[in-house]
Amino acid sequence: MRYVKLGSTGLDVSRLCLGCMSYGDPTRGPHEWSLGEEAAQPFFRRAIEAGVNFFDTANVYSDGSSEEITGRALARYANRDEIVLATKVHGRMRPGPNGGGLSRKAILAEIDASLRRLGTDYVDLYQIHRFDPDTPLEETLEALHDVVRAGKARYLGASSMWAWQFAKALFLADAHGWTRFAVMQNHYNLIYREEEREMLPLCADQGIGVIPWSPLARGRLTRPWDETTARSETDRFGRTLYAEGDRQIVEEVARTAASRAVPPAQVALAWILAKPGVCAPIIGATKLSHLDDALAALDLALTDDEIAQLEKPYAPHPTAGFR
Repeated sequence: MRYVKLGSTGLDVSRLCLGCMSYGDPTRGPHEWSLGEEAAQPFFRRAIEAGVNFFDTANVYSDGSSEEITGRALARYANRDEIVLATKVHGRMRPGPNGGGLSRKAILAEIDASLRRLGTDYVDLYQIHRFDPDTPLEETLEALHDVVRAGKARYLGASSMWAWQFAKALFLADAHGWTRFAVMQNHYNLIYREEEREMLPLCADQGIGVIPWSPLARGRLTRPWDETTARSETDRFGRTLYAEGDRQIVEEVARTAASRAVPPAQVALAWILAKPGVCAPIIGATKLSHLDDALAALDLALTDDEIAQLEKPYAPHPTAGFR
């Protein structure tokens, strides 16, 4: 395993982050395809044995059960001081007022709830899952700073939003002496490259670590375009992200993979791993072969010509993934 600094921090993370949305009680929340506790164990064990030290979940995944499974698995297989554990806040966790969002009340309640579920007294990275237009940004940032000052989080991160919103958050944190975001977890892959216009240059300028979600486009880059899975058939959010016009990119990935005699997933991940500023793509795995392909991609170096061919079919996309 290779390790890199997370942006301009001193934190060392593995070049792959295991996304834990795949692990949760399938009867809780909308992820009917998620793996329950017993089925999830081999993935945590294999990742840790391979040197993965970075794990990402969220309070909203499978109604909190992803955090519960993640916390118990890491306690079983890993040394807490060697693990970089990340979770997120924003999504609605209960009905009624203050059941979601990024108000001070919501943040201070949800960090404690996440820590209980994870079975730890701190997380290494606490991230806002989305931007909250209904809460003053200053309120959100000060509450997050207080979470860090209380020792409940070591670093802060953000996820998909407009670059101007992220720039404003960085400016306000610096102006008030609050803990600034160290990480951007954004939507980025061969099919969706709109982040290259503004967000990625902003992150490079500000020393922000980039940990893309959905680097395999929810599996689209790993299989023939018309092939479906249990997840894709029930993934309402995923259906808003990609369209028929992206078929050519998937076919180009398959052609490159065939010429290299490797699975398409390795090619797609090798592409994103080679992008400047990308620290650790967040990979999902519901089969051990998914994890094995991700690990193998660390050793696959694409040529300049291959990268040019993979990128050639791309066309501009409407902004996707912000909600």
